[in-house]
Amino acid sequence: MKLSSKALGLTLGILWGLGLFVMTLLAASNGYAADQLGLLVGVYPWYEVTTQGAFIGLGLGFLDGFIGGWIIAWVYNKCLSCIGCGCKGKCKC
Repeated sequence: MKLSSKALGLTLGILWGLGLFVMTLLAASNGYAADQLGLLVGVYPWYEVTTQGAFIGLGLGFLDGFIGGWIIAWVYNKCLSCIGCGCKGKCKC
């Protein structure tokens, strides 16, 4: 079964972006997990644990999740393209 790179990228992008957005808003409002989220500053350069940072995290998290999902689907499709076709490497499935 072939995976859609675009669909997996959008799915993971939305999940990661919204997850980061909600966690940042929780941390900004009541300090929940603020220390752990503060470590993401090393990964996302403009990110900070504030309300404005939640929107930046939403965008950067979506971009990161989309690229990651696209790469996962692409690798999956490349690795499993000839399994079960019986070509034994002689065709370009």
